Amino acid sequence: MALSEADRDALMRAPRPRRDLPLIAQQRRLPLADQSRDIDRAIRPIYAVWEITLACDLACRHCGSRSARARPNELTTAECLDLVDQLAALGVMEVILIGGEAYLRDDFCDIIRRIKERGMIALMTTGGRSLTPEIAASAKEAGLASASVSIDGGEEVHDRLRGVKGSYRAALQAMRNLRDAGVRVSSNTQINRLSMADLPEVLETIIEHGAHSWQIQITVAMGRAADEPDVLLQPYDMLELFPILGRLADRCVEADVLLWPGNNVGYFGPYETKLRGTMPLGHMSPCGAGRTGLGIESDGSIKGCPSLSSEGWIGGTIREHSLADIWERSARLRWTRDRDGSELWGFCKSCYYAETCKAGCTWTSESLLGKPGNNPLCHHRALEHDRIGKRERLVLVEQAPGAPFDHGRFELSVEDR
Repeated sequence: MALSEADRDALMRAPRPRRDLPLIAQQRRLPLADQSRDIDRAIRPIYAVWEITLACDLACRHCGSRSARARPNELTTAECLDLVDQLAALGVMEVILIGGEAYLRDDFCDIIRRIKERGMIALMTTGGRSLTPEIAASAKEAGLASASVSIDGGEEVHDRLRGVKGSYRAALQAMRNLRDAGVRVSSNTQINRLSMADLPEVLETIIEHGAHSWQIQITVAMGRAADEPDVLLQPYDMLELFPILGRLADRCVEADVLLWPGNNVGYFGPYETKLRGTMPLGHMSPCGAGRTGLGIESDGSIKGCPSLSSEGWIGGTIREHSLADIWERSARLRWTRDRDGSELWGFCKSCYYAETCKAGCTWTSESLLGKPGNNPLCHHRALEHDRIGKRERLVLVEQAPGAPFDHGRFELSVEDR
C-alpha cells in the first residue's frame, strides 16, 4: 500500500486547513494579436467546459477553484445565452456545465435548453448533493443528455474529501434521480492517497448505478488540494497505481463501462494501450488546451483548459472580445499550437516520448513545479527511476496563497528507493 493503515487513518482524521472564502479579483484587460493565422482558424474546439457559477453546496478539500460562493460579476442570463450562440458558431460540439455546482444557478435549465437548440450536446458534472428529482426532471426536459456524478471513494473517504457528511449517499441518490428522469449517467473520480485503495469499490458502485463511463483523474495540487500535500500522490505511487488501473480497465470492458483516463493519468507505461486504446490515437497525446477544448469561467473569462490557473492562462473575456477573436488571437490560447518542445525541462526534456507526449498535462506540471514542461506524475518516468534503484519525491516548499485556481510550489528530489 502507498499508505499504511495508521497513516491513512491519520489523514482521514486530519482537520482541514483554515481558509477564508476567497475574494475573486476582476481580470485585467488583455491584448489580442492584430490578426488571426491560418492555424488559428483551422483549429476548432470540440468541447467546452463551462463553470457557470462558483457557488457550491459542497466544500471539497481537493477543489482547485476553491468553490464556495458565486463570483460577484458572473455572467447574466442574456450574456450566457449569447455565449452559447458563440460556442455554436465556433464549432463546439459538446458543452459540459460545471461549477461550483451548476444547478445552483436559477437559469441553469435555460442555458441547457439554448445549448440543445443550437445543435450542441449539453452535459454536466456534479457533486449531486442537492440534485432533487425535480431538478433532474427539469434538466432532462431542457435537453440535458448526460450527467457525470463525482464518486471519490467509499462512503467514509468520499465524505472526507467532499467535506460534507452525507455527500456520498446524496451523490448516489443523484444518480438514481437522473436515471429515473431519463438522463444517462456517468461518473468521475479523483485519485489520491486516500481514494486509491477504494477504486475497485468505486467501480462496482457506479456499475451498480448504471454508469455508462468512468473518468479518472489524479488529484492536482491546485486550490484546496495544495493545502493538504500528504493526500496527494507521490511520483513513486504510480508504480502501485497503474497495475490497479490495468485490472480495473479489464473490469470496465467486462461491464461495458467506457474508461476515460483524464489527461494527467499517464504516460506510456505497459498499460497505455489498455487505458487509451479506444482514444483517437490509441495512446497519450500532448496537452489539448486551446486545441481540442476550451474552458470558461463564470465571469466570461476564457482559457484553453478549465483547470489551468486564472493568472497566466486567461486569454480574454467575452465582455471585451468575441469568443472567436479570443480563440484565434490570444497568445495564451495559442500556446499549445505554437510549442516546439523548447519549453520542456528536467526529465521530460530527455524522455524517449518527449516529442509525442510533451510532458502531458500542463495543469499538473505548473501546479507542482511552477511552470509547464516537466511532469513527475508519470508511470514511464517512475519505472525508469525504479529500474536504476531511484525514486522521485515532491516536497512542498511554498504554501498556496488561498485564491481560486492557485497553487503552491514543490521541489523535486531524487532519492534511493
